[in-house]
Amino acid sequence: MKTLTLDYRIVTDGLIFPEGPIAMADGSVLVVEIKGGRLIRVRPDGAKEVVAELGGGPNGAAIGPDGACYVCQNGGFHWLKEDIFGVKGYDRPHGRAQDYTGGSIQRVDLATGEVTTLYTHCEGKPINGPNDIVFDANGDMWFTDHGKTYDGVMDQGAIYHAAIDGSWIRQAVFPMLTPNGVGLSADEKVLYASETETGRLWQWPITGRGEVAKKPWPSPNGGTMIGQATGYQRFDSMAIEECGNIAVGTLVTGGITVFSPEGEKLEYWQGPEPYCTNICFGGPDMKTAYITVSGHGLLIAVDWPRPGLKLLHQR
Repeated sequence: MKTLTLDYRIVTDGLIFPEGPIAMADGSVLVVEIKGGRLIRVRPDGAKEVVAELGGGPNGAAIGPDGACYVCQNGGFHWLKEDIFGVKGYDRPHGRAQDYTGGSIQRVDLATGEVTTLYTHCEGKPINGPNDIVFDANGDMWFTDHGKTYDGVMDQGAIYHAAIDGSWIRQAVFPMLTPNGVGLSADEKVLYASETETGRLWQWPITGRGEVAKKPWPSPNGGTMIGQATGYQRFDSMAIEECGNIAVGTLVTGGITVFSPEGEKLEYWQGPEPYCTNICFGGPDMKTAYITVSGHGLLIAVDWPRPGLKLLHQR
């Protein structure tokens, strides 16, 4: 595996545990603040604007076919403050918030800031901790439910497929252990997902709306494991490169691990701290990687060696 030596520049700081970056056509970047409970627009000069107050714990986000921003609302974490990694009062999520009432999918009108809740349940069962989201060409969303940990209990996670108008939702993959990032191949024939606590990258062939082909046991979730972290690492969210590589946010050492579609571990880029949580691609040539450095509250930019895949509804 090759080590990428790439400098980064700080786009902005002072964010309250940012995640879910979205590179917009005007050069701005949308991010959620998990601890701050807000959707923020970061201008190219680093200026920040509050787009919407979301409450709870907004996690992943994506632009839908209607131009609205769709947010995975995990319902909130309990937070620990520790003096580590050169930061006094470093924020670290741990377990479920005391005022947690459930997870949901939220829709944000970017023009008005109006927030609408679309989904809290699937077939009567609660969605516990939505984490990351991606849209397909049909305008439907795939999203992960990371689950929640509380009172010595860990919820099993899942992957869902749902319509943007709140009319249809289906559980496509269950069970998973802390599913986090989710992505689609360029031809939308393959669904990818990463698991945080196992440090594993999985794939499934997509066979229909809300349907994937599944392998029998001993696959724990019907998927094919195509990659795994080196040593003790935890995986977060992901972005797909134009060539098909999967770039996965990697916790503990903190950075980005790049896998080929076949699962070969190609490269690793080391970030400035353990919580390099999420990555998206933008810029005129799609070769600017925007990465959330959550513990330090940073959005950083890296000149990436290859272009990212253009997401359908952000073109």
